[in-house]
Amino acid sequence: MSRTARITVLVENTAQGAGMLAEHGLAYWIEWDGQRVLVDTGQGGVLVGNAYKLGVPLRQSDAIVLSHGHYDHTGGLAEVLRSRRPADVYLHPAALDAKYARNKDGTGREIGIPFPGRQALRQHGHRVVETESPTAVLDGLTVTGHVPRTTDFEDTGGPFFLDAACTKPDPLADDQSVFFETDEGLVVVLGCAHSGVINTLRYIADLSGGKPILAVIGGMHLVGASPERVARTIEAFRTLGVRVLAPCHCTGMAATVALWSAFPGRCVACHVGARFEFGLK
Repeated sequence: MSRTARITVLVENTAQGAGMLAEHGLAYWIEWDGQRVLVDTGQGGVLVGNAYKLGVPLRQSDAIVLSHGHYDHTGGLAEVLRSRRPADVYLHPAALDAKYARNKDGTGREIGIPFPGRQALRQHGHRVVETESPTAVLDGLTVTGHVPRTTDFEDTGGPFFLDAACTKPDPLADDQSVFFETDEGLVVVLGCAHSGVINTLRYIADLSGGKPILAVIGGMHLVGASPERVARTIEAFRTLGVRVLAPCHCTGMAATVALWSAFPGRCVACHVGARFEFGLK
């Protein structure tokens, strides 16, 4: 009997299908061999409703992974933890830092984990697993932990800070991704890739002993990237031999168009309701 892994997109900036709702954020449901992992929780406005309409049993998740500590990936956490059986929550400790973005007028706005989510994590503290280094979540699925920054053309993707006055840059050390092995190579699921999508993929390739990367799904935070960065990212994707690309969320329209143009036949849509299936080893 063949084994498969399925990824269902529960939250994304765009939606397709009857009753599906979009919001700025991301959440995925990954299931294989009876195991279920929720990766990120969006802002919290559409997660539960979309999951219900897609037949996804959020209460049966075996683990929750947070890709980083921004509100659009953690806003639904309080509701998920309140309404489900106990499960471990995997996050980098820096995800709990205060986080701010700088507005055009120089003022700061808070973008970290919302208060209800922080409170839920405190109450759930005995089940929180810190992931500073690569960590197995469940059998076959790994979270990267902190991703080393090795390229000379990638950065965190925006004016992010650790203080409201916007004087202390946030290195976003908490940024992490998940990956698992299939019959044809590795599948990588990104939150925002604030570490740099190419840094992330090269690190995962090293962790896996050089296994090929079959698919990359998620936010690549190229929304404000220069044309040079986008071009070098495309060149690196070619070198890595990635066969399936599903850019979404913070990738940005210009970069998404560039990727679809550069890789005809290899890019696929990644919206609320999208499902991806892969054969497992």
